[in-house]
Amino acid sequence: MARKQKDYLAALLAEDEDTDAPANGAAPSPSPSNGPASSSGPAPAEADTPPPSPAALRAERARGTTLLGRQSAIARVASGEVRQVTQLLLDPARVRVWEGNARSYQHLSEESCRELIDSIIAEGGQKVPAIVRKAKDDPDHDYEVIAGTRRHWSISWLRAHSYPDMKFLAQAVEMDDEAAFRLADLENRARKDVSDLERARNYAAALKTHYDNHLTRMAERLKLSKGWLSKMLKVAKIPDGVVEAFSSPADVQLKPAYPLAQALDDKDRAAAIRREAAKIAKQQQQQRENGAPALPSAEVIARLLAAGQTSDKPEKLVLEGAHGRPAVTVQSSNRQGVTLRLHSGHGLSDKDLLNRLQDALYALEEEGRGLQR
Repeated sequence: MARKQKDYLAALLAEDEDTDAPANGAAPSPSPSNGPASSSGPAPAEADTPPPSPAALRAERARGTTLLGRQSAIARVASGEVRQVTQLLLDPARVRVWEGNARSYQHLSEESCRELIDSIIAEGGQKVPAIVRKAKDDPDHDYEVIAGTRRHWSISWLRAHSYPDMKFLAQAVEMDDEAAFRLADLENRARKDVSDLERARNYAAALKTHYDNHLTRMAERLKLSKGWLSKMLKVAKIPDGVVEAFSSPADVQLKPAYPLAQALDDKDRAAAIRREAAKIAKQQQQQRENGAPALPSAEVIARLLAAGQTSDKPEKLVLEGAHGRPAVTVQSSNRQGVTLRLHSGHGLSDKDLLNRLQDALYALEEEGRGLQR
């Protein structure tokens, strides 16, 4: 409330008090039984009480203004215009992370949260509260985190490392799943440590769960470009087997990964990309075991996009029979099955020919082209 409004209301209260009681020192009204006052009689003597001091008037006005302000605040809370916010100090072990959050909790680490951990230690505790809501049908948890996953992880880590009394500061709210998703998404947009792949898969799940697969409705609710959201949903379809070729899911970023997601729509090319991804994943594992740096995402993307091109199609697998003549040739191998050609004049017995067939299937399995059982 502005100062002028406060002074005006205080003045109104003061006037009301003046009209309710006689002025200090005023003579009482003449009684009707006494008859009319004589005009020739002496005037009644004025009281000797001094007028109130300015300080007393200010105190009286302040009392009225404070009472009025308290009543007004209570009325605003009761009407719903103002909500009272209660912050809670919680044991993080009794708080779970909401499954609708985009951030991958298992990929958080001391290294990725180091700056936040140091800040909490320096400030003597968490200063910015997380947003939580009551957990339902879970005897092990009282609340679930809507926004503040890194804060929850950091407090949990500190309690396990020399700060057992550290509490998780949170603000409890009531909201449905769709509103919780929008709140979590709004917070995660400004976080660089939330990868495009994490957000894309989070959007894909929310599209079905909250928006009945209506892309336009989802884009409007989130205030996002429909074209951009469509690309994110495309990237979300990249299978885990291909993602494993990258040193981390965080390396799968929208701009370079979108052409890869498009290439996977080609069934024949997708099979080649999956085979190449398996080779790269093994190489990444060897790099980690040897303490060598991981293959950069740009190189991984280039190799995956090159797979399945005309010049990169695998050669036909040929197994020889007697006298160096072909016995078994693998014509094709895809998700529909394996096509083999048995050559005449191979010079093998039936048993040896069956062994060659088995060798062909083993060879395809090693190349990642085996039959999908």
